[in-house]
Amino acid sequence: MQYIELREQLKNFIVFSLPDIKKIDPKFYGSRLNDWQDKGYIKKVRRGYYIFSDLALTEDILYLIANRLYEPSYVSLEIVLNHYNLIPEGVYQVTSVSSKLPKSFETQIGHFSYRQVKQELFFGYELHKVNGQNYKIAEIEKAVLDYLYLNPTMSDKENFTEWRFDFEEFKQRAEMQKFYRYLTSFSSPSLNKRVNRFIKFMEGTHASS
Repeated sequence: MQYIELREQLKNFIVFSLPDIKKIDPKFYGSRLNDWQDKGYIKKVRRGYYIFSDLALTEDILYLIANRLYEPSYVSLEIVLNHYNLIPEGVYQVTSVSSKLPKSFETQIGHFSYRQVKQELFFGYELHKVNGQNYKIAEIEKAVLDYLYLNPTMSDKENFTEWRFDFEEFKQRAEMQKFYRYLTSFSSPSLNKRVNRFIKFMEGTHASS
């Protein structure tokens, strides 16, 4: 298979792997991928996963790539809090949650990190579409809970103040009944305490402002 043929066959793929190519051409030699990298046609994202070099890396594209690089996973935590305008700081890695072991990949197109949650906590995401393909991204309620759950030091006024969380934005966009329903699903007394402390702190801060 020539590169032009591959490009046409995979024109709807954002990220592809050797098994994807083998489905099209079972006799394809993996060494061709090294040749095409050397010529600048494709880029290796991580071992076994590639993109075309001229792919425009939008936010949606990076989220879909994050889903594909380590499955099952959904985008969450800092990158999604920033996505929902809940924290002001720029986030320089794509952060995700997975039911598998923690992992991180430093790649040509950015840093991808994955934190682990129990299988029963792998919920609270929605599907977004880019180039006809779906990717998973945490709902606003779950992104906040994922962050507080995986960062147990977020438990006092100093931490909450430094976080610079936009509580008014959260209240406007989040469904609080869903938020507390999701919180119950964690079955974590320590998380319940942190969340209640956080809510009380934020409400007190805004009441006095």
